[in-house]
Amino acid sequence: MADRTIKCDVVIVGSGPAGIFAAMNLIEQVPDIKIVMVERGLSLDKRVSARHAENQSWLFGWGGAGAFSDGKLTITPDVGGFLGDVVGVDELKNLIEEVDRAYLKHGAPNEISGEDKEKQEELKDNASRAGLRLVPMKIRHMGSDIARSVLNSFYKELEGKLKILFGKEVRTLVADKSGFKGVELADGQKILASYCVVAPGRAGAEWLQSELGRLNLKVENNAVDIGVRVEVPSVVTDEVTEITHEAKLLYTSRHFDDPVRTFCMNPKGEVVEERLEDIVTVNGHSYKHKKTDRTNFAILVSTKFTEPFHDPIAYGKSIARLANLISGGVLVQRLGDLLAGRRSTHERIDRNLILPSLKSATPGDISFVLPYRYLTDVLGMLEALDSFMPGIWQSHTLLYAVEVKFYSVRPRLTSELESEVPRMFIVGDGAGISRGLVQASASGLIAARAIAKRI
Repeated sequence: MADRTIKCDVVIVGSGPAGIFAAMNLIEQVPDIKIVMVERGLSLDKRVSARHAENQSWLFGWGGAGAFSDGKLTITPDVGGFLGDVVGVDELKNLIEEVDRAYLKHGAPNEISGEDKEKQEELKDNASRAGLRLVPMKIRHMGSDIARSVLNSFYKELEGKLKILFGKEVRTLVADKSGFKGVELADGQKILASYCVVAPGRAGAEWLQSELGRLNLKVENNAVDIGVRVEVPSVVTDEVTEITHEAKLLYTSRHFDDPVRTFCMNPKGEVVEERLEDIVTVNGHSYKHKKTDRTNFAILVSTKFTEPFHDPIAYGKSIARLANLISGGVLVQRLGDLLAGRRSTHERIDRNLILPSLKSATPGDISFVLPYRYLTDVLGMLEALDSFMPGIWQSHTLLYAVEVKFYSVRPRLTSELESEVPRMFIVGDGAGISRGLVQASASGLIAARAIAKRI
């Protein structure tokens, strides 16, 4: 039997933004470098055509979860991850500028929202009066349509300069105390390399958590982010989103003192399903060239558990599975029905001021799914939001459940994002240090530069 072992300088696990930027930077700095990128999912063109196929994950494949995201580039160090804690705020600003230039080069639009500081400050004051904290930020919005075009441009730049193995799953990170050795794929094939960039993204967070445990590496639990996606008429949010595009609002719950936040606001967008293997959760998109008459955003409650709890991903999945069990997928409920203590029905939804943009959502009662603590926190923030954007606290407001963000436990990393295993770097959302396209991309740059210096 022929030896199927591959030898290279660097193996990159995952082809999301972190993996892509690591590859581009390594090739730029070391032109003759041999890189193998292993991707569990499909190439971008095949992902698009197979998106509605049964059991086809929307989070795996070229571009990672970002390929079907809203395509927001948050060009501020205050939002989108924790890289500032690792490299310092000034260096993070430099990295963000470099990442932003790369996205522009590959087709991201020139327009930026949130540059009017005077209007941002006015919104910040109004939010404070409502018991909320607005985080001012600048956003370059690509939209789901342009995001895929940009990711395809990245692929064309890299095509032929490295070996990409699509449809291949890394089963094992091979390492010992002396350092990284290689990876073994699910089909038994081995890839031997001097360095590794582990960039599995949110979709690979559970696998990474398992591997970190097997290697006995020190980790820290990230918060569990669970909540709902809210859908309202766009006129309710237009005054804010025309200035900011996305309003990042923070709230501290009155009853439990939990941090609660808005996430992924999509003006004139639509609510969509997000599939990860055996579970279905909810998300939102908006497009650059296609507009609807409503806005959607998530309200997420962050809770950090203490010992002996050590598996935030399993906890989040259990909540999602409960929603799937009750509804067959995603639940939707009118706020008025929730407050009245009754489930939404097809008849009540059909009479609603707005109809769900996610047609497959099943009317029901989200109080059967969300624990009391989460539900209380969500309702508290909805009331606060209504003071800031009047029209949120209305019977016709739609709530979809559940939205869960699966972030890995956070491994111990150096300022170069090198793990306790020498020559193995862990980056992106899967490492628990980024929560968005820009900082995930920046983390890939950090690892690539460290490797290039040593090579």
